Amino acid sequence: MQYNNKEAKFPADFLWGASTSAYQFEGAYNEDGKGLSVMDIAPHPEDVADFKVASDHYHHYQEDVQMMKELGLKAYRFSISWSRVIPDGKGDINPAGIEFYHNLIDELKASNIEPIVTMYHFDLPAALQEEGGWENRATIDAFTKYAKLLFEEYGEKIKYWLVINEQNVMINHPGALNRDEIPSKKSLYQQCHNMFVAQAKAMILCHKMYPEALIGPAPNIMAVYPATCNPADSIAANNWASIRCWLYLDVAVYGKYTDLVWQYLVDREIEPEIYAGDLELLAEAKPDYIAMNYYATATVGASKGDGSDLSARGGDQQIMLGENGVYRAEQNSYLDSTDFVWAIDPIGLRLTLRKINERYHLPILITENGLGAKDILTEDGKIHDDYRIDFFNKHFKQAALAIADGVNLIGYCPWSAVDLISTHQGCSKRYGFIYVNRDEFDLKDMRRMKKDSFYWYQKVIESNGKILE
Repeated sequence: MQYNNKEAKFPADFLWGASTSAYQFEGAYNEDGKGLSVMDIAPHPEDVADFKVASDHYHHYQEDVQMMKELGLKAYRFSISWSRVIPDGKGDINPAGIEFYHNLIDELKASNIEPIVTMYHFDLPAALQEEGGWENRATIDAFTKYAKLLFEEYGEKIKYWLVINEQNVMINHPGALNRDEIPSKKSLYQQCHNMFVAQAKAMILCHKMYPEALIGPAPNIMAVYPATCNPADSIAANNWASIRCWLYLDVAVYGKYTDLVWQYLVDREIEPEIYAGDLELLAEAKPDYIAMNYYATATVGASKGDGSDLSARGGDQQIMLGENGVYRAEQNSYLDSTDFVWAIDPIGLRLTLRKINERYHLPILITENGLGAKDILTEDGKIHDDYRIDFFNKHFKQAALAIADGVNLIGYCPWSAVDLISTHQGCSKRYGFIYVNRDEFDLKDMRRMKKDSFYWYQKVIESNGKILE
């Protein structure tokens, strides 16, 4: 239901876009001086593609941008590979890597596509990981040097910056990133704190060097439903929302830890060490907007307290994990799911946008939302993905309703612009409006082909959402 009288519509300057990430899209993992990242060397399922070639965007970027231009994109959110521009993460700069991103950004701007740059999307340089990764305070200094380099090189060209993609996923679902060993919670929350400090330093530096630029965090945020009307389920849902979502925005926006989460950490003796000056830095850093990755909502119930709340090692970042004594993951019978068992909840997008808006009162940019599916290439070279069109039609309508509710939604960048390599399911889980002709291990010709959803999204952008049914 709409619940308001005014027409739900998108503003004239709405940033219709699409997204990718470097490690899933670029390929060329060891070319032109690039160093290895943790995603290049991570343990990987034997039956799915790794990230070494991916969609070979590194060699196809001009063609890809031209197709994005034809699609009509107003914005393109992508990430820079830290190890491509600084191979070991902290030492010498790689000129070829710097040049690649200059060329990509120039190509985008020549096509009137706004570049939205994510500074860090899971792919920590492997050399830094060998020295302790984010648990090592020296990584904060390395990231600050990296951020300064990006601002110096691209600051004149980039208006929108994002610092860390889905920090909450890295902490709450560490097994989702193909780790060889799952760190302890004490270690994870120390890593988390160090990322908070690094993010704060990057935001402060950006505002100092380029006051007109906009910068913010990019967590994965979703509303949560209690499994029943039982008050204990509501407490569990509140626990989940605070630990999984609000912590990451409270620190970024307000510069302080969520009270409930800090007590949770202290109670379990997993709180991070906070160094002199850290809290002052967190308080000084002020984001200009919030980026939000959204795929579905969560549903949780009260813990049974018998150990059955726990999930197996690893897991998928969109398949909820329970925690004994805190909350229990539950199924929501009101929601459909994808072929890959992710819930589908368009109305939940509107609810999530409302909750972020009422808590933080900042502009919001949706930087990921999409449908992973087993797209079929027909003999005549077509990809009929009506299911993706239906998915986005419903989600876009709910986004418009959120705007009518008073949410300052400035753009929507679906995942993904072009097919890329899923972190877990390789090539079989496709998200793009543009098909890449390769299989898990047969690279074929890497030809780009427009799916039916390409032509539909093109019309959505042309009409600024007015064609939505």
